[in-house]
Amino acid sequence: MEQQAIWAILIFLVSYALLISEKIHRTIVAMLGGLLVVVFGIVDQDTVLHHIDFNTLGLLIGMMIIVSITADTGLFKFIAIWAAKKAKGEPVRIMILLSLITAVGSAFLDNVTTVLLMVPVTFSITRQLRVTPIPFLMTQILASNVGGTATLIGDPPNIMIGSAVKELTFMAFISNLAPIVIIIMASYIPLFFLLFRKQIQTTPDRKKDIMALEQSGIITDSRLLIQCLSVLGLTIAAFFLHQQLHVESAAVALCGAFILLLLTGEHRMEEAFSKVEWMTIFFFIGLFSLVSGLVETGVIADLAAKAIELTGGNVAATSMLILWLSAIASAFLDNIPFVATMIPMIQEMGNMGVSNLEPLWWSLALGACLGGNGTLIGASANLIAAGLSAKEGYPIRFMAYLKIAFPLMLLSILLSSAYIYLRYLM
Repeated sequence: MEQQAIWAILIFLVSYALLISEKIHRTIVAMLGGLLVVVFGIVDQDTVLHHIDFNTLGLLIGMMIIVSITADTGLFKFIAIWAAKKAKGEPVRIMILLSLITAVGSAFLDNVTTVLLMVPVTFSITRQLRVTPIPFLMTQILASNVGGTATLIGDPPNIMIGSAVKELTFMAFISNLAPIVIIIMASYIPLFFLLFRKQIQTTPDRKKDIMALEQSGIITDSRLLIQCLSVLGLTIAAFFLHQQLHVESAAVALCGAFILLLLTGEHRMEEAFSKVEWMTIFFFIGLFSLVSGLVETGVIADLAAKAIELTGGNVAATSMLILWLSAIASAFLDNIPFVATMIPMIQEMGNMGVSNLEPLWWSLALGACLGGNGTLIGASANLIAAGLSAKEGYPIRFMAYLKIAFPLMLLSILLSSAYIYLRYLM
């Protein structure tokens, strides 16, 4: 192995170890790792820039701006209180309705944003009911990662896969992943009921308090709401048509964001930009730079060759390997760097004679997104919900979460295995 390849592997492994340890912020680790790839001469700066996926970054920034402005209207609080009243103040029904709203929201906004919007509202409802919010939050975490699997924009791993493989359009993600997502959520709902119903009992008086909540004053700016929903609707419609329009998904999201800023006025621009998760954006930049070292030195190609050797190039065996490896790895590691490493590896398999890559891409998407449910550190949405819960005095314990979430994650991967096999490999 060449010396440059050894240096690339060392930088990558040290960076990954630091990411897992969480001793240093992941954005600092990724950026320093990516910069070391350039400083050590493993990859030159111009080549690194070619590896940074600006389509992924543009899509994330555009959707963050649209959602941050929409959140100011009070829409998400209105939806949550509407759901609580529809459930007649019954805690178990509220929990299940909020998890379904989270799943749908995560498909079309993104799971991290949806959790940030739903958790504060959940606390206000559980305070009224005087029940522990932990079952509500756990079901929302699980639903956010499942729902986010359904679309191109629902979860960062899908954004990365869709950006790397131009044939996988917004509609392709929905038609290929939404059916299994619906099956998984349908299997989760009765399990949520059985697991949590005894923990969230309340009194008839407290149910009446929920029914008495006023919805009329929650929407703070109806004109802004109309503008936001119009732009969001047009943006999602353009995602469906972006291949026919010959426009990348990043251009669609950014166009929607800046049209909304134009409509709402310059005074909202500074606030909207301040709510963009710039640390996440720079984390992606560092990560793409870090992985470029493994691609350019041939390490990824060698890994792809080893995987093909292990499975004999059989598409079914390779799909199952990727699905289960992605799920287990994503449960214990951040799924974003894992997917960043796997994408060029699958592309390399295509160069080595694996003719049908489609089942491999869907296996990677399902494994990475659903695997994030396995532990409390498996996905960004999990960590955000746990952090908000701890601030309110309700810490979600790692082992308590693991005992419930890991078996549910395995169930989702078993269902995904059957789905991949029956749909693509029969």
